[in-house]
Amino acid sequence: MSKQKIKYVCSNCGYESLRWIGKCPECESWNSFTEELIESGKHKSAKAVLKSSIHKLSEIAATEKERILTGITEFDRVLGGGLMPGSVVLLGGDPGIGKSTLAMQAAAGIKEKVLYVTGEESEKQIKLRSSRLKIKSDSLFILAETELNQVTAAIESLKPSVVIIDSIQTMYRNELDNSPGTVTQIRECAALLMDEAKKKHLSVIIIGHVTKEGIIAGPKILEHMVDTVIQFEGEANHSFRILRSQKNRFGSTNEIGVFEMREDGLREVKNPSELFLSEREKQTPGSVVTSTIEGTRPILLEVQALVTPSMYGYPQRVSNGFDQRRLSILLAVLEKRALVKVSSANVFINVAGGIKITEPAADLAVCLSIASSLSEKVIDSQTIVIGEVGLGGELRSVSNIEKRIQEAEKLGFDTVIIPHTNSRGLKQNPKIKVIPHENLSDTINLLIQ
Repeated sequence: MSKQKIKYVCSNCGYESLRWIGKCPECESWNSFTEELIESGKHKSAKAVLKSSIHKLSEIAATEKERILTGITEFDRVLGGGLMPGSVVLLGGDPGIGKSTLAMQAAAGIKEKVLYVTGEESEKQIKLRSSRLKIKSDSLFILAETELNQVTAAIESLKPSVVIIDSIQTMYRNELDNSPGTVTQIRECAALLMDEAKKKHLSVIIIGHVTKEGIIAGPKILEHMVDTVIQFEGEANHSFRILRSQKNRFGSTNEIGVFEMREDGLREVKNPSELFLSEREKQTPGSVVTSTIEGTRPILLEVQALVTPSMYGYPQRVSNGFDQRRLSILLAVLEKRALVKVSSANVFINVAGGIKITEPAADLAVCLSIASSLSEKVIDSQTIVIGEVGLGGELRSVSNIEKRIQEAEKLGFDTVIIPHTNSRGLKQNPKIKVIPHENLSDTINLLIQ
């Protein structure tokens, strides 16, 4: 009996080695190598025969109208307008966050044939979950199977327009000796699903688990292979979920969808701004409203700051929903340019609602919330502030200023502070007062008296 050969594969990037290595030389991650069997079959070389037809680009017909709508507006927006036929979407998220719930609700809203392949639940369990979600659909078909060749045979027989795989970590191919969930199985299963999607012009949604670090489990090449990567974010013990696009070959990567988890499934949040500001009844020091652009729409958010005296030699700097390094820069600007003494104080920043701000338009709101908390003076609750803060303390222009102002007007704000350069050519709005400012120091003196 021949001895089985073993190799070690990095679960993060797919780098292969004949011996175990503590640190991957390719992606420099630690303790990421897993043991796998080497395929013993010999591959015979053969002369390649062209089977695909070649067409001119001008002769290929394709329109955006071909997209498949799920009936969930927030989901379709994140996808770029719906599912693109021939594409593969990777949906990741923490356990219990609602990935399977979202996939089933989307499947029920599609009017064409949908094949839902489950490797983690039985058909009866799927039926019980659909009853809880009040799902009734004659075009939704269920297959409880983990062997991928059986799945491809079912696709050939049923000829669906959309296939949902729940989840990729449970799928395996018979011709491989590796266990389900290993790097090789995940990579080869995803490659076969990609091939099926392109050849049969169907949409495939792959549900993937995430690691304790919050990244999608399996080799990093999995995210490079698929067309779209969507992350479902939020705390399992909180009701609100955020669907964020991290990669999209057919749409914007800045779009987000907001959902609320209820007993009967996920409900779309049509107006996220109103949701995130709903608990802002009693104004307190350190609370400021700003506007951020997520994809094509503006969202108003409340930035909260708490400044306390430091009892130790090294003050704490903690931020939730805002970049930690950006906060350090803004604290230095406040100290140097605006003469706000925060070097010896603990500073805590929180963006209400669980949203993560990635654009610099919230810089001014963060600075003002810190100054407000330090001075224990309240900023007017009907005022919204927008602007990027430079290292010289100047306010720099931001994009889509008119959209931000219109959103503030719609929610009843009467004053908006913007950078002076954004006021050039700005259309006058009689319903909201626009005050341009050139630097951070003047803005603090105006709002915090």
